[in-house]
Amino acid sequence: MTDANWAERLKKAGVTALSDALDRLGVDGQAVGIMPVARTMRFTGPAFTIRMLPVGLTGGVVGDYIDDVAPSSVVVIDNDGRPNQTVWGDILTFVAHAKGIAGTVIDGVCRDSDRCVELGYPVFARGNTMRTGKDRVTADAYNVPVQVAGVRVAPGDWLVGDADGVLAIPADKLAEVLSIAEQIEAAEDRIPAAVAGGMRLDEARRAANYHSLQTRVAGGK
Repeated sequence: MTDANWAERLKKAGVTALSDALDRLGVDGQAVGIMPVARTMRFTGPAFTIRMLPVGLTGGVVGDYIDDVAPSSVVVIDNDGRPNQTVWGDILTFVAHAKGIAGTVIDGVCRDSDRCVELGYPVFARGNTMRTGKDRVTADAYNVPVQVAGVRVAPGDWLVGDADGVLAIPADKLAEVLSIAEQIEAAEDRIPAAVAGGMRLDEARRAANYHSLQTRVAGGK
């Protein structure tokens, strides 16, 4: 299956069903507290990771990596949740959008949020502020495992974001997580239809096997 096929199926499933699937497998992938700048923003794609560190005495830059990010990838920036220095602004948004990058996820904050809304480029972060990260933080490493809201993200792991937040799916769990999420979505479609037809909600849930779909499987973490 191509990356485009994976991306389409992941978007259709949505983060709530994918979150339940991660829970069923005992995989901690929900980056709680990282939210879209605008609720209509959605994305999915494999991770290109950046780890930021305080600049100290070494110097360095915040954003010169963008030309190396492949189209349809997701830029994932570990800025240790720092609320007082941005690592993403309007120039990076412009270039990322022009290159066809899928979106940006920041454990930290962004700025120039109006530009990403204007272009429809998905940016997910803890918030936004005006204060630059220039001369405060520097890109220390690329395509290494990073942490986003306590979730480990390795290069090539899949990120999915929509109005309810963002999560990471380990690359080797992608097919399994997606299969369970699609089963959950199918069950959630059947339950309202059954209730509309006169069935009690508890009966409709049992008939759809809904509870077991959300219960951790044996051997899960």
